[in-house]
Amino acid sequence: MEYSDKVMDYFMNPKNMGTMEEPDGVGEVGNPSCGDQMTIQIKVEDDRIVDIKFKTFGCAAAIATSSMVTELARNKTLDEALQLTNQEVEEELGGLPPIKRHCSLLAEEGLEAAIENYRSKQEGNS
Repeated sequence: MEYSDKVMDYFMNPKNMGTMEEPDGVGEVGNPSCGDQMTIQIKVEDDRIVDIKFKTFGCAAAIATSSMVTELARNKTLDEALQLTNQEVEEELGGLPPIKRHCSLLAEEGLEAAIENYRSKQEGNS
């Protein structure tokens, strides 16, 4: 399986990996068929993602796409972050093998789940 140099860089040197204390939103997603599991945490100020972390159990593509989606979402408003697509994640990484494209979709879904979790908490506080 051939990965781009950028996929390998984001796999070997992931950005924003880890956890944060008291995140404002948490998204947990997984793919039962391949076993990938992804958690994305966000910190939000003035409707903008000011910090974002991920923890992923999975293959090189799962880790690279998790890392890339956090880079793309950082400093965006929540609505801007929701506009990010798995295709943009793939393009930024220089493409993925067809059998690994589901990883970029998982990254998109993880980000969406974190934002939805944050918004549901906000609705509960109002």
